[in-house]
Amino acid sequence: MENRGLLFIPDISGFTRFVNEIEIEHSRHIIQQLLELLINANESELEISEIEGDAILFYKFGPPPDIAQMYQQVEKMFCAFHRYLMAYDHRKICQCKACITAVDLTLKVITHYGEFTTYQVKNFSKLIGKDVIVAHQLLKNDIPQHEYWLVTDHLFPGEALSAPEWITWDSSIKQTESGDVPFHYAQLGTLKDNLIPEPDPQLELADKVKVLSVSRAYQVDIKTLTFTVVHFEFRHLWQPSIRNVEEVEHFLPGVGSRHRHVYTNGTSSLMYTSSFSYDPDRVVSFSETDQKRNCSYYYIIEKTGEHSARLTIDFYLHKNFLQQWLFRWRQKKKMEHDLQTALAKLEPLVMNITLPLDF
Repeated sequence: MENRGLLFIPDISGFTRFVNEIEIEHSRHIIQQLLELLINANESELEISEIEGDAILFYKFGPPPDIAQMYQQVEKMFCAFHRYLMAYDHRKICQCKACITAVDLTLKVITHYGEFTTYQVKNFSKLIGKDVIVAHQLLKNDIPQHEYWLVTDHLFPGEALSAPEWITWDSSIKQTESGDVPFHYAQLGTLKDNLIPEPDPQLELADKVKVLSVSRAYQVDIKTLTFTVVHFEFRHLWQPSIRNVEEVEHFLPGVGSRHRHVYTNGTSSLMYTSSFSYDPDRVVSFSETDQKRNCSYYYIIEKTGEHSARLTIDFYLHKNFLQQWLFRWRQKKKMEHDLQTALAKLEPLVMNITLPLDF
């Protein structure tokens, strides 16, 4: 049975076409993270043939797998997929269309059993065979919902589909050039009902004290000011002490994500985003805390008019008398000057920023 085996295709859908550069980049990041998550959720020793856009072609030679194992595999991938999206929706910072619609992405899984073989292209085992074509054709079908598990009768005949409580099977037929392919399918959406969202992490200020605050008004709307301040790719353009901000993980910026601030004096510090609150009709706020949680920068962006807003940057230190005294004596004057300079440099930058559509 070396030329017969399982074909397993999880397929992500839901993103529209984006034209803005940031939305394209962020949608790519989100899909990349989800694909890696699906790969990491593989507990059935499935091999990867290739990643095809927003889908992964898994395969495994041998007899048909145990149906209970397939239930567990599909459930694990589906729940991991939506658990990540729920967490990202709670923790996201960017408000571009790609980021705010990520939570609406869907996942379907196609499983088929048949004949195919492999051929090697560098480090990849490509698949070829009639049943590989059939499996891909099954991605387009007349199932009205977007999240389901499709099982062909070649893998599990209908009478073999015993099921856990969350599964209800329906049947249909796909007409292909190779003939009719009967299949069963089950909706997966009910699995989301049992997922518990992670609590929102919030900035811990109870053990800190504000030691510095700077503020400046801008003749620009709150969304444009927010967009410019929260995106790391602009940070070196308005904060003179920062050479650049590097990703530590390739995740999109969100509460809990880490990033490295590289300074012009050759030093660096590891920071993480410790809170975010978004209400563009009134105020937007977020914070960045050093890895040891000794200090935090708290950014507050207030709406003062339809085309005006104010940015305030507060600096907090851990409640420690000696540390606070040393800061006031050695660092406060220079930091205050640097932050005031940063707020001034931000003004010409923010006036030339074009928001993505639907931000």
